[in-house]
Amino acid sequence: MTLLDLPRSPLHHEDGEGSVQVKLDPKVKIDGAKVFAIYGKGGIGKSTTSSNLSAAFSKLGKRVLQIGCDPKHDSTFTLTKKLMPTVIDVLEQVNFHSEELRPEDYVYEGYNGVMCVEAGGPPAGTGCGGYVVGQTVKLLKEHHLLEDTDVVIFDVLGDVVCGGFAAPLQHAERALIVTANDFDSIFAMNRIVAAIKAKSKNYQVRLGGVIANRSENTDEIDRFNAAIGIERVAHFPQLDVIRKSRLKKSTLFEMEQSPELDKVLAEYMRLAASLLAGDKNYDAVPMKDRDIFDFLGFD
Repeated sequence: MTLLDLPRSPLHHEDGEGSVQVKLDPKVKIDGAKVFAIYGKGGIGKSTTSSNLSAAFSKLGKRVLQIGCDPKHDSTFTLTKKLMPTVIDVLEQVNFHSEELRPEDYVYEGYNGVMCVEAGGPPAGTGCGGYVVGQTVKLLKEHHLLEDTDVVIFDVLGDVVCGGFAAPLQHAERALIVTANDFDSIFAMNRIVAAIKAKSKNYQVRLGGVIANRSENTDEIDRFNAAIGIERVAHFPQLDVIRKSRLKKSTLFEMEQSPELDKVLAEYMRLAASLLAGDKNYDAVPMKDRDIFDFLGFD
């Protein structure tokens, strides 16, 4: 058996006009944990943000599980110091007989006890990422790994255009968007806002705010946020120590301390605490593509 031989997921047509979404098994739910999904334009720093946010939650004494949802499976390498095999990799090794897997086959402990899973993805052009997300959550439930978890973070690849990439929104309570202070990042953010709004019609997920990343200024982000009805919940500037942390395969909490890094770590701790304490959500109204094109930038 291969991934191509597996049964196709049923389609779902209720998330918006023209929608053809992957519908996950309604019995496979994450109960008891706070669940966050991190989205944003490709290359914007979602994995860096997710991993350091996971570390911050763990510093607050929470049991954290981070799930990377990208075929290149590099979401958690700063936590584990290595590229982990994906759920799809290990399923292929047992001919997709999930009952033969043990938790240690696909779950690895990272920095400060953060548990790490890389969902991976189907071979290029052959399948849907939504199936992979569903199988990952199903495995975690079968092995009772979600019962002892306080916080789950889905780190999701790139822009959202299909139901597979949006599948983590069917599990999350809050979706956070990482963006820079530039046109392309904010344009992608607008599309992600639309995806979250569509999913919120049938699932509990709500928009939890915007994280400004790799930006000294946030003027364009803030102007856009005000126009659609959302707020910035954190700001991480462009710092060389953040780039170096990726090269050193380390979280920021493991890097040599400095005044500028201390400010970043304090911001991560503040964000983690606020996400645990609050249930604030935003009913933002995304712009049409032409409107956002006219709105951003200068005349």
